[in-house]
Amino acid sequence: MLEATVLHATAARESRLYLNEGQGYTDENSVSLPIKNGRVSKRIVHVAKSGTRLRFDPVDAPGNFSVEHLRLILLTPGFARDRIRKRVMRLHHDFRGMSLEGVSRRMEAEYHGHGYSTPQQWLMACYAETFHNRRGQGDYQAWIAVNEMPVAEETLARKPLISILVPVYRPEPGHLRACIESVLAQSYRNLELCLVDDASGDEALIKVLEEYRLRDDRVRVAVHERNQHISHTSNTALEMASGDFIALLDHDDVLAPQALYFMAQAINKAPEAMVFYSDEDKLDEKGRRHDPHFKSGWNPDLLLSQNYLSHLGVYSTSLVRQSGGFRAGYEGSQDHDLALRVTRDLSASQIVHIPRVLYHWRAGEGSTALDSGAKDYTSQAGLKAVRDYVAQASLPASVTLGSLPNTYRVTWPVRGRPLVSLIVPTRDGVDILKPCVEALLERTSYTHFELLILDNQSTCEKTLTFMQEVSQRDSRVRVLQWNHPFNYSAINNFGVSESRGEIIGLINNDIEPINADWLDEMVGQVQREEIGCVGAKLYYPNNTVQHAGVILGIGGVAGHAHKYFHRTESGYFSRLMLTQNLSAVTAACLLVRREVFEAVGGLNEAHLAVAFNDVDFCLKVREAGYRNLWTPLAELYHHESVSRGQDDNPEKQARAQREVSYMLETWGEQLTTDPYYNPNLTLVHEDFSLR
Repeated sequence: MLEATVLHATAARESRLYLNEGQGYTDENSVSLPIKNGRVSKRIVHVAKSGTRLRFDPVDAPGNFSVEHLRLILLTPGFARDRIRKRVMRLHHDFRGMSLEGVSRRMEAEYHGHGYSTPQQWLMACYAETFHNRRGQGDYQAWIAVNEMPVAEETLARKPLISILVPVYRPEPGHLRACIESVLAQSYRNLELCLVDDASGDEALIKVLEEYRLRDDRVRVAVHERNQHISHTSNTALEMASGDFIALLDHDDVLAPQALYFMAQAINKAPEAMVFYSDEDKLDEKGRRHDPHFKSGWNPDLLLSQNYLSHLGVYSTSLVRQSGGFRAGYEGSQDHDLALRVTRDLSASQIVHIPRVLYHWRAGEGSTALDSGAKDYTSQAGLKAVRDYVAQASLPASVTLGSLPNTYRVTWPVRGRPLVSLIVPTRDGVDILKPCVEALLERTSYTHFELLILDNQSTCEKTLTFMQEVSQRDSRVRVLQWNHPFNYSAINNFGVSESRGEIIGLINNDIEPINADWLDEMVGQVQREEIGCVGAKLYYPNNTVQHAGVILGIGGVAGHAHKYFHRTESGYFSRLMLTQNLSAVTAACLLVRREVFEAVGGLNEAHLAVAFNDVDFCLKVREAGYRNLWTPLAELYHHESVSRGQDDNPEKQARAQREVSYMLETWGEQLTTDPYYNPNLTLVHEDFSLR
């Protein structure tokens, strides 16, 4: 067993152990170990030959680092095989959810058909796959080769005409031709291409447009006599469109060959839907695809934070016309403005995400595809669009620029002065509890809260003395006794029953606020009628991310998004810095309205005494029709599991397995189809790398 703890401030994601059996150190004879910044990572390594030399590379990116812990532990073969099978059963996509016996039986029966000489070889190959982090350019090229084989197209009952709107202004001629050719080469033929030149003043360009108009009767061309910018030009194309739906395409970008087929297929499957969008990637200067954006499903709060819908967007033509089309004054973010306006009154079922890369965005010099900060006016236009959306919807919120280009911060002020009940279960551990309580009392600008310390059979005199002293010192603090065996769900349900607030805050006893307005931010969000649970951004003491929302399916049941990323990193397409909807958030710091908590029956104390009770609770809240939300604007430290300890004995491990089984049986397919994630992203790692 290789154990390593690496602390770093780099872009590194993995360490690597090289095995030199006499032929030197090579990548082929090495194993990777994901870095959990400042935490122990473990991997079993089979050393086949005596005299093998080892080399350990702590990081895979330049920068400062330290190796805090490194050791090799000799394992018995039986113990090693058991641990390996358990990981494969939990994390490998071919064996997820199977029993250990089922894994063994399948490997015994099928190893030869998969090209292995023994079941053990197949087992080790599967084990190695669970450590592979697919995040490099080479991995994406391999992903394309496997996942983008042409699909046999079914006969569609409905074949809507799709009008593709292309505003044209002085594009590079070769890029324009590639754009047009990608449309005319579509496997789905019921389309029209509306090209509008915005007074480019280039006769050669006009000849190209005319050439295509004469070549294919599906091509329609218009030319402005004077330059009127992209919104007006897009409206000219919209006026030309006769299709049931419009698709938006920039004059130098490219559609995937089956892009419109998949859109038409989705229209057939969801006839009530009016907005469709796909995943996308970028084209570099040499036309190579890179930087894929595998998007969330419909995520209203993320759309307020950034235009994540982007490309390829397909909209009901009548809906766009009813909304007023593209608005002058929003140039640079006219598509974000359109998306906000047309989705405002739609239900979630009317907005469909197609998790396929159907659009290739050209990342040329000066393009926002290459550098989101390249055009500052786009951020200002986007800010204006989001502010207008908030005003038109009469929402009690303010909007400012986000911390990154083309991102926005929507602040929901606290309405009135609701009482918040912060519920903190604890047992002994005054060295953990005291900093937590003192920080909550001293570093929280929203003061109208009560703090309920739920004492679960503490015996430490220092702890008991502190709880008595703080409750006497601050009238907001109450200490309640819970004289039963530890059950996280039960003790919190008890705390809620004894609390007085209209807003409930579930808080671990190892939490410490960073920004004083953390509670203002969370209360403002949780007061929104459509919002259920609200979670915060939590860090380990070394300033790496402990919690940035929950992704269903990672690690078997659920995992934490962006775990171990550094506090300064922006995350996957800026999501570490953006308020967004997620399926679940951790109860280490969770706010919910009392009415919602009680409506879903609180936490599950019968089946989930320790683990996953927060995930289960959030899913019940989601099932009740609320959106859960995570905000990066409430930041706190979390000394995770310091007080509870680890599942490191047979009794605890059996309990943990029962809780896993309960979650799998109760929530089933929902645990592998998280609508706020993407089916093309990993369920092994917590870093949004490729599945």
